[in-house]
Amino acid sequence: MTYDAEATRQRIFEAATAEFAANGLAGARIDRIATAARANKQAIYLYFGGKEKLFGAVVRAKLDEICHAVTLDPHTLPEAVGQLHDWYHEHPELVRLLLWEALEAGSGPVEGEDERARSYRGHVDGLLAAGLPDRPTAQDWLFTILGLVAWNFAVPQIRRLILDEPDPERAVARRREVVVELARVLAEQGAGAVSRP
Repeated sequence: MTYDAEATRQRIFEAATAEFAANGLAGARIDRIATAARANKQAIYLYFGGKEKLFGAVVRAKLDEICHAVTLDPHTLPEAVGQLHDWYHEHPELVRLLLWEALEAGSGPVEGEDERARSYRGHVDGLLAAGLPDRPTAQDWLFTILGLVAWNFAVPQIRRLILDEPDPERAVARRREVVVELARVLAEQGAGAVSRP
């Protein structure tokens, strides 16, 4: 039987995603990742260069997934926000990873920061190309939209307490309707800003 390096990397990546989402960078253990991935610890260091770099690779890959799954365009913003909401609902690990990263890095630099910043600038450029009037407006739109959606999954206990909805799936569906409607209003205001002389 031959060794499949790519399959090993994928198993490590999946095990690391679960481990980091559950325990953060500081609480994650390489030995648990190796056991869950059916790999040895040396493979983790060989393929990813250590725990911090592995955490950064996991976060970047999850962000890449969502960036390829959803395109934010002011002209189709409500639909895009609905897709973004659905993606976060199906992949709650990204919110957990970002919260762990925020807790552990604070306002300091994060692994892969330059690459991630370029990716966000690309989204801002896309919003500008789609008609938003200036870079600060596009930046604010992107940050607001991401927060509007992600907050629903960052604090499920607050969602439950405020909405007083015993069925979590109904609460998520209710929040989806609200964020899509807010996106529609935001898109209309953005369209008005674009059409103003």
